[in-house]
Amino acid sequence: MSVDRLKHRPYIGTMDDTYTLDATGLLCPLPVLKARKRLQAIATGETLTMLADDPAAIIDVPHFCDEAGHILVSSDQSGPVQTYVIRKG
Repeated sequence: MSVDRLKHRPYIGTMDDTYTLDATGLLCPLPVLKARKRLQAIATGETLTMLADDPAAIIDVPHFCDEAGHILVSSDQSGPVQTYVIRKG
């Protein structure tokens, strides 16, 4: 798994059938747009774990999943960072 910590470039990695997207520091609508792009590249049934700190993501991510046919497996918040697990539908 490689780590991309360049300024404002999201970390995208993989571990088995789970992919990770670090969208912290990005504002609406970028977290959802990055998630949509990443989900297009993975197989149906695989999961994407996305980290975000945009307050609008609390509304945007569940709405995006409903509209696009994906399943929001879980959402959690630890301090300012929210974690979303999305299963590609």
